[in-house]
Amino acid sequence: MKKIGLFPGSFDPFTKGHEDIVFKALTLFDEVIIGVGINSTKKYLFDLENRIKHIESHFMNHSNVTVQTYQKLTVDFCKDINAQFIIRGLRDSKDFEYEKSIAHMNIAISDIETVFLLTAQKYGAINSSIVREIYKNNGSIESFVTNSSLLV
Repeated sequence: MKKIGLFPGSFDPFTKGHEDIVFKALTLFDEVIIGVGINSTKKYLFDLENRIKHIESHFMNHSNVTVQTYQKLTVDFCKDINAQFIIRGLRDSKDFEYEKSIAHMNIAISDIETVFLLTAQKYGAINSSIVREIYKNNGSIESFVTNSSLLV
C-alpha cells in the first residue's frame, strides 16, 4: 500500500521551514500532498493562485509531491485523497503542545495519525506571520522564502 502524507496549512507564504518539512517527509512517504486549506473567514496576504504557483515551483522536479486545495476538515480531506497520515512541522515546544491537541482530536474523530517532524534548527525562527509583516513593510523576505519573487 502506498504511504501518502498530507502536509496541510494556509502557507501564506510557504517558507523555507515548510520546504524543509516536505523534503524530510519525502524520506518517509511515497507521496506527499501539500494541502492548501481555504478558510473563508481568514484574510490572506497572498492570493490562493500565487500561493499554489509558488509552492509548485519548489517541487516541479518531484513527481511525488502535489499541491491541492481543500475547504473541509483536514481528516475528511485525508480520506478523500487516501492519505493515512497528517504531516506537521515543529519548531519548538509551543508548536508541539498546540499540534498535539489537534492530533488527539483528529484521532478521536478518524483513524488518521499525525507525524511530527522537527524543522531544521536554522529555520526554527521562521514564522509566516512575521514574514508577512516584513513583506507588508517592504522588507526583504528572501532569507525566509525560496523563490520569493513569485509572490506578488
